[in-house]
Amino acid sequence: MGDNLSAPSGSERVLGPGGAWAMAVGGMIGGGIFSTLGVVISVAGEWTWVSFLLGGIVALASGHSYSALTRQVGQSGGSYAYLREMGWKTAARIAVWVLVAGYTLTVSVYAVTFGAYAAFVFGMPHWVALLAGIAAIVILAGINLLGAAEATLLEKVAVWGKLAILLLLAGVGLWHWAPERLMLDAGDPVGFGSALIGKGVVFMAYEGFQLLSYDYEEMRDAPRTIAVAMPLAIIVTTITYIVVSLGAGMLAGADAIVANKEVALAIAGREALGVAGFVAVSVAATFSAGSAINATVFATARLAEQAAQDGEMPALFASRDERNVPWFGTIVISAVAIVLVLVGGIEQLVEGGSFVFLIVFGLVNWLAIIRRAGRRWVALTGLAGSAGAAVMLVLHLIGIA
Repeated sequence: MGDNLSAPSGSERVLGPGGAWAMAVGGMIGGGIFSTLGVVISVAGEWTWVSFLLGGIVALASGHSYSALTRQVGQSGGSYAYLREMGWKTAARIAVWVLVAGYTLTVSVYAVTFGAYAAFVFGMPHWVALLAGIAAIVILAGINLLGAAEATLLEKVAVWGKLAILLLLAGVGLWHWAPERLMLDAGDPVGFGSALIGKGVVFMAYEGFQLLSYDYEEMRDAPRTIAVAMPLAIIVTTITYIVVSLGAGMLAGADAIVANKEVALAIAGREALGVAGFVAVSVAATFSAGSAINATVFATARLAEQAAQDGEMPALFASRDERNVPWFGTIVISAVAIVLVLVGGIEQLVEGGSFVFLIVFGLVNWLAIIRRAGRRWVALTGLAGSAGAAVMLVLHLIGIA
């Protein structure tokens, strides 16, 4: 794919296993439990925790393929780099534009979540939520422009803070064990098949881990870092999703969570710990969405940079400033996301985003099988799981399932 002339030298690589793990967890949880819990519960009801478990298994298998392929290719770029390495340049060109557009869309989803929680905690109107979401993008784009070290430090602080609050919330909910509150309609439980539909809906909650495949050249001892950080991030995130979906559901009740999709966990926090819980969860949500914006802008700008170096995107995307930051991509991605914030529609965005990432995950697992990267049976598991979830999601969207 040619030399990455603007990539940082080894001494400037700032992402070790801890920073890479934080970037991956930040990318997943920020677009995950806060943005998708109400949507998944509306589909899977009391089986929501199974949807998160099944989604986590497919994500873990796909993460194995991503890690193996990235180490085999030896550079950043994710599915774009894999396709280009195989000589499929037209497919790679299409893939990179779709990926950049998709990640820009997810930044807007995270910003909508950020604004919704920030405005809700103060009882402010919808226009304030939009303004807060836009402000989050502007501030976090600025932090990214300061440099990779600053973005990574922010990610570590935000990730540990939100994990602590989420696990506290889950613990209180599990302590007050009340499984009947997980049902959408008491006396009319949904079937297990709903968990399979939920597995498709939930995939936007797991898309963040593969951002590490775009940060490969920012890593110290990159092969070891990505091999350790990626699966560990997926495992921690899956466990968090399962316990929070159970705990929050028991605290607030499935109906209340579905009725308040954008701020569902704040309602659960109030049920758990009163005003303090309400404020704590709202703070965690804003930190979580903020860290997801940060991680996604950070990685997507580097994906666009790589594609620009290969001539697949405009050359300006390959420009780095004096802080060694791909400034043009950072600004453009953030600006387009700000426009998208004004569109809204959290449920449609989550379901559409999940479908896109299921297709991408399926592609990567298939490429891992073809290139004999990693363990074949793991990639086959990821491919079958991604394809099955995509089918179930489509059936749900067209009203058959």
